[in-house]
Amino acid sequence: MQPTADFNPSRLARSLLRRSRQGALATLMAGSGSPYCSLVNLASYPDASPILLISRLALHTKNILEDSRVSLMLDERVAGDPLEGARIMLAGRAEPASDEDKPLLRRRYLNAHPSAEAFADFNDFSFFRIRPSGTHLVAGFGRIVDLVPERFLTDLTGAAELLQTEQDAVDHMNADHREAMNLYATRLLGAEPADWRCTGCDPDGIDMQAGNATLRLDFPNRITTPAALRQTLKQLADQARLQQAPE
Repeated sequence: MQPTADFNPSRLARSLLRRSRQGALATLMAGSGSPYCSLVNLASYPDASPILLISRLALHTKNILEDSRVSLMLDERVAGDPLEGARIMLAGRAEPASDEDKPLLRRRYLNAHPSAEAFADFNDFSFFRIRPSGTHLVAGFGRIVDLVPERFLTDLTGAAELLQTEQDAVDHMNADHREAMNLYATRLLGAEPADWRCTGCDPDGIDMQAGNATLRLDFPNRITTPAALRQTLKQLADQARLQQAPE
């Protein structure tokens, strides 16, 4: 099947990766190679690839350490028939965080799952990043597409300065601009008013969360510097203030 004209599979797949906080993780049983599926919490790396925090005592972790090939299913969790919502089946390899990358994985995961700070530093828990080899997107009739990573991951080329200052930007937005966050959510994305907070930013957009609800706000243009981020967020706030409030 081919996507319809108004369908952007790359954006939808990336949005699911950014917004999902739980997923079904499939691994291969050590020794037998039999399929094994488990429910995991997740967050996203700046390029949108999934981040896991899992215990080495868990069967899925033991499987990954024996064979890193995994599959992860994410869905929109829509009301009614769940098969009517969009979903992706992502394939790749789960790799333990390197010493260099661990601080980034840790802060991004804890931004999405603050309660995990209570056990994130336990000796048996480790951060893993799934490096995708491709994904299968199902979003309804005529909307079934296979995507290579280049079509759904965010290009981080030239964005080193932005990533280095990301947490400062997140903290600043949450401390001083909660009104703007609520405007983004309600005026630009049609969400209900809530205590929306920023959990991450990247060249393509920002991630927001209120309780178990998550949102993705895409930027009109790709940005790679803190200055461009500030300018874009101000422009979006101005745009949101001009939008009529929902009745």
